[in-house]
Amino acid sequence: MSEATPHGYRLDGLHHTQLAIPPGAEPQVRDFYGGVLGMVEIDKPAVLAARGGCWFRSGGLEIHLGVEQDFRPARKAHPGILVRDLDALAKRLTDQGCDVQWDDNFPGHRRFYAHDPLGNRLEFLEPESQSR
Repeated sequence: MSEATPHGYRLDGLHHTQLAIPPGAEPQVRDFYGGVLGMVEIDKPAVLAARGGCWFRSGGLEIHLGVEQDFRPARKAHPGILVRDLDALAKRLTDQGCDVQWDDNFPGHRRFYAHDPLGNRLEFLEPESQSR
């Protein structure tokens, strides 16, 4: 559990991250986040569902994909997603035709970058103490 800030409140964790998608791209992201990554699609609240997009969950992680009319993929900004068995995920992604770029510049972790079908950058990492 984290400690309170000097201002009396505490930041406890990340509920979700949101990435943008263009209008009509829901089938593509369902195939990738649901099909390739194996995340479960969750219902959006009705008031938000009318805006389009979709939400996915796996373990304690949620990724919200929201429609942006003037869509530009996040090429630098990205979620950093903790993974157990990073090699299995890398194999799954490459077997599905996704490019995986390994990067060993983060001490204490093994990691790679990949992109969703719309070009949004994703970082997948595993603490070295948990790998292999």
